[in-house]
Amino acid sequence: MTADSGWRRLLRNPMAMAGLTVLGLILLLALFGPFLAAHEIDEVFWDRIGAPPDFAAGFYFGTDANGRDLFARTLAGARVSLLVGTAASLISLVIGVTYGAIAGYLGGRIDAVMMRIVDILYSLPFVFFVILLTVYVGRSLSTIFITIGAVIWLDMARIVRGQTLSLKQREFIEAARAFGATDRRIILRHIIPNLWGPVIISMLLVIPDAILTESFLSFLGLGVQEPNTSWGVLIGDGAQNMMETPWMLLFPGAFLALTLLAFNFLGDGLRDAMDPKE
Repeated sequence: MTADSGWRRLLRNPMAMAGLTVLGLILLLALFGPFLAAHEIDEVFWDRIGAPPDFAAGFYFGTDANGRDLFARTLAGARVSLLVGTAASLISLVIGVTYGAIAGYLGGRIDAVMMRIVDILYSLPFVFFVILLTVYVGRSLSTIFITIGAVIWLDMARIVRGQTLSLKQREFIEAARAFGATDRRIILRHIIPNLWGPVIISMLLVIPDAILTESFLSFLGLGVQEPNTSWGVLIGDGAQNMMETPWMLLFPGAFLALTLLAFNFLGDGLRDAMDPKE
């Protein structure tokens, strides 16, 4: 199937296009949040603690339990959450593709040892690992990147390894070996370029997984710390006050849910476009 036909299939998929549109809007809101919000994210309004939405005063989502503009903080949280998701996908791309391609191509004992390492990392309790890292490194955005990056590439490595096992039996790989190409050249010039289809789809699915993981950690108090914020932090604060101030949970929760759904719809649509059933 050509790239043009795949692109046309994607354009004809209404759910994928809806997901792409939603992601574009959320990205624009995240980028231009400081210009759209009427107040700063750390500005405290003592007379509006836990106040409901007030469009006339510029509090479009109301205020939180500390009297800060929830609209500004939700858009600031979008920047942090999307940054975490993007960084995780890049880590997954670099480490997971390289690791999986090497393991799948070399095979034998090397493949067995490398994949047992992946299995061991999978078996480690994630939250326990986060707590240990937080104790030794401290709570910061860089800690979040390291924590999520340490485990997010494992799925990518397994996917790439499986694809590589199939690719290395193809005729063009045998021809490259016959012409004396080194293993390094075959992996870089022939294996990895032919993996971009499943890799791109996996990256689109890694991003919502990383965003959800960061939100979970921040909800537990192990993630983003003040003065920064994220959707997980806002949802955690909203859950504590959901009976008195439901808007504190509703707006950041809606943004998170829409983003996760949009990424999944786009990923599913791209997978169908690149690997049609009919």
